[in-house]
This record gives sequence, C-alpha cells and structure tokens, in this order.
Amino acid sequence: MATLSVKRGQRFTLPDWHTNSYLISADAERQRSASHQVRQEARALRNETNNQTKWDEHDNRTRLAERISSVNRWKETLDKCLADIDAEIDALAKVKEAAECALQAKNLPLDVSIECLTLRESRRAIDVVRDPVEEELHKEVKVIDKAKRELQQRVNEAFEQLCLLQEARQQLSCDHRRKMEALEIDRMCLSLNVSSPNISFKVNPTRVPDGSTALDEWEQNSQRNKEHAEAEMKASAELREATVLAIAQTNNELEAQRVAAEFALRKRIRDLERAYDELKWQEQNTLEEIAEMEEDIRRLEEDLRRKTQDLKVAHTRLETRTYRPNMERCRDQVQYGLTDEVHQLEGTIRALRQKLAESRDALDALYRQLHRIQTDTGYKANSLVLDNKCMDSRRKLVVPAEKFVPEVDAFNRTTNPALSLLKNGQLEL
Repeated sequence: MATLSVKRGQRFTLPDWHTNSYLISADAERQRSASHQVRQEARALRNETNNQTKWDEHDNRTRLAERISSVNRWKETLDKCLADIDAEIDALAKVKEAAECALQAKNLPLDVSIECLTLRESRRAIDVVRDPVEEELHKEVKVIDKAKRELQQRVNEAFEQLCLLQEARQQLSCDHRRKMEALEIDRMCLSLNVSSPNISFKVNPTRVPDGSTALDEWEQNSQRNKEHAEAEMKASAELREATVLAIAQTNNELEAQRVAAEFALRKRIRDLERAYDELKWQEQNTLEEIAEMEEDIRRLEEDLRRKTQDLKVAHTRLETRTYRPNMERCRDQVQYGLTDEVHQLEGTIRALRQKLAESRDALDALYRQLHRIQTDTGYKANSLVLDNKCMDSRRKLVVPAEKFVPEVDAFNRTTNPALSLLKNGQLEL
C-alpha cells in the first residue's frame, strides 16, 4: 500500500504567510516609489542637463559668432588701414622720386651757371667788370645750392618716413595675419558638432595658455597699431604736401632767378652791342680823321718846303744885292721889301714847323686812340662772344636736350653766321 511523503522542515503559520506576502508587497511598493522618484529625478536631470548643455552650446556658439564678427570687423579695419598705408607709401614714394628728379634736374642749371661764370672769366682788361650779370649768376648759384639742400633734406625726410610707414605696415600686417589665423580657428570651432570626426578628449583643456592676454589688451593692441599707422600716414601726407610745395617753390625761385639772370645777360649783350657799334663808329671816324690829318701834314710839309725855297730866294737876293758897287748899295724899297719878306717867311716857317709838330703830335694821339679803340673793340667783341655763348648755354635750360642744337660746336668750334661775323671782325682788329 502507498505511503504519504511528508516534507521535513519548519512549518509556517498562515499569519506568517500573510505577513510575508504583505511585507513583500510593501517592499515592492516602496521600491517602485523609490524607483519612480529616481526616474523622475533622472528625467528632470536629463531635461535640465540637456537644456543646460544646449543653452551653453548655443551661448558659446553665439559668443564664437560674436567673436568672429568682432575679429572680422577688426580684420576689415586693418584691411582698409593696410590699403590706405599702401596707397600712402606709393604716394610718398612717387613724391620722393619727384623730389629726387627735381634734385637731379638742378645739376644742369648749376652746371650752366658755373659754365657761364667760367666763360665770363675769359673777359679781358676793362671788360672784367662785376656787372649785374655776374651778380645774378652768383645769386643763381646760391639759389640752386639752397634749393638742392632743401630738396635733399626733403628726400632724406621722405626716406625716413617711408621706413616708418613700412614699420607701421609691418605691424599692421602681422596683426592682420594673426587675426586671419584666429578667424580660421574660431570658424573651425564654430563648425564643430557631435558628429564631427575630429573631436576627442584633450589633456587639461581648461588651462590658461602661456602668453594669454585680456580682451582689453587685445583690443588696445589693435587700436594702438591702427592709431600708429594713421599717425604715420598723417605725418606722411603732411610731408608729401611740404615736399610738393618745396619742389614748386624751388622751381619757381629758380625760374625767377633764371629769368632775372637771362634778362641781365640780354641787357648786357645789348649794351655790349651798342658799345661795340659805338667803338666801330669811333674807329671809322678816327681812321677818317687820321687820313685827313696825314693829308694836312703832307700839305704842311709841302708848304714848309715851298716856304723854305722862298726864304732861300729872299736870302739869295739880299746877299746878292750886298755886292752892288759903292753908292748903289742904298737901302731902297727893294731892300726893305726883301728884309720884310725874309722876316715874314721866317715867321711863317716857324709857325708852319710848330703847326707841323702839333699835327704830328695829334696824329700820334689819333694812332694811340685808334689802337685803344681797336683794343677795346676786341675786348667788347670777346665779351660779346662770351655772353652769346652764355646765352647759348642757357638755352639748355628751356630747350629739351634731344632738340637742343648748340650754336657753338664743342669739337670743331664752328659758330653760327652772326657769331662768325663777330669773330671775323675781332680777327680783323
């Protein structure tokens, strides 16, 4: 027959069973409540952290965008400043080149003035005079020297200012390059997101890098570079204006002095021509007077010869009448007439001889005066040739070099017809 199997162990009572069920149910309720609380807190935390993360990321993106905009504004400002300083450097370089050309152009007037002074040193005797032409030429040399010194000073100042502008531009360019790099970095940071392939954890990313500056220092540095460049550009503009004014002023002074010197030279040439013409007229008249004086001396000598023969006749007559015999040697009217004739002839001969001596002295004086006139005519002709050479040399100041044809060939020394006639006249003298 079958037997009933009984499980060994402690037996619980029904209340224990109910109590255990209640406890399990209560613990489950408490655990569910705790779990619900945790879930609610987790959801709230998740929502809060998500919102915080989104807002932080949004704020930082906004800050990055604003920073990019701020750096970009400064970059544009630096771009404009760089363009302005480049334009100013070009303008100052052109003005410096113009000043150098003006300085170089002063060499020709200086050479011409010195050449004119050197030519006029070949004047001779009384024509070596300190006339207005020489004074104006010396004044022209002083004006040119002063203009060259002033232009050289402007060129030196322009060179120094160009160096300062280049230095300011270098600072601007360096700042501009750094801002371009910063823009590129910030734009790359703005483009990053959770899907970007190159994101990763970094070692101590919140550290402050060495050499970091405050925002005020960063802005002050850019502002200082900009103000420094603007100050140098302002100084450069003032220097350009002063240089252009100096070029115009020196050119005007030199032109005025050139006109004054050439006016004095033309006046001197006219005076020399008038003096030359006057001397030629005096020479012609003196030659005519010499010819007349020589003719009169010849006539005086002829008359003196005739009077001497007449006196010989009278002497012979008187001497012959002394041989009349005895009473025939009376002092008759013939004797008295011959005696008076002898006295008259002797007085006439003395007067003729005196007048002949005076005429010969006058003739010698005329020859001396003729020689003096011819010598002075030669001086005037030489001075006229020299001053005409000066005028010809000064044509280089107003005639372009490629169109300038000198009136005097420097190699063959051939001259134009007018100067040739003048030299021929001098050679005749």
